Amino acid sequence: MDKLKEATVFTKLDLRNGYNNVQIKDGDQWKATFKTNKGLFEPTVMFFGLSNSLATFQAFMNDILSNFIDEGWCIVYMDDILIFSEDPEAHRERTERLMQRIQKHDLYLKPEKCEFDVKEVIFLGMVIRSGYIAIDPIKLAGIAEWEAPRTVKGVRSFLGFGNFYRKFIGRYSHIAKPLHDLTKKSQKFEWTPGCQAAFNLLKKKFLSEPILIMLNVDKPFIIEADTSKWATGAVL
Repeated sequence: MDKLKEATVFTKLDLRNGYNNVQIKDGDQWKATFKTNKGLFEPTVMFFGLSNSLATFQAFMNDILSNFIDEGWCIVYMDDILIFSEDPEAHRERTERLMQRIQKHDLYLKPEKCEFDVKEVIFLGMVIRSGYIAIDPIKLAGIAEWEAPRTVKGVRSFLGFGNFYRKFIGRYSHIAKPLHDLTKKSQKFEWTPGCQAAFNLLKKKFLSEPILIMLNVDKPFIIEADTSKWATGAVL
């Protein structure tokens, strides 16, 4: 996301049947054999659920789009692709180049999930505009009603959300420490007032809809850092 600092126009692409675009090597199909009431089947293409599907597909996408990624105007995560530029003319040229590459490798898009030449786009759970990034409001919709966890699994679920968006919350590690402690195997689960306070504070901070401002390289940089026995942090 740090590459987006000067972007003003965006295009989001979503591939159709992502994993199915990767063929399984001849002779290895038997490794993915599955059983149905009509017998055994050996797939010829990769499908969701194989232990290495995610890593293999990401490597495939990184390989076919490697030069665009290296040029710094393309972000690829699985079957989601984001193209960004500083001006519309360059953006259309980049979009055309990338779509030609997709066509070359017999990949197809989901038109209903693609957006072209827009000023604002939602990508990987974040709202991206020129100058800043925010959390997707849809992801925040259930935060207010999220009840305090009563099990370790519930704590991990909340922290899974929090950790993904932690960059938006100052001193996140320090605030979340009582919750992280509950996930330790040696820790007896006990929802203390400290845990409730941490839970409430994190909810409050997320519901304030924080944003991240893009780095402006034309202005001086000021770094503030701090540390404690449990966490370190810095602000640029």
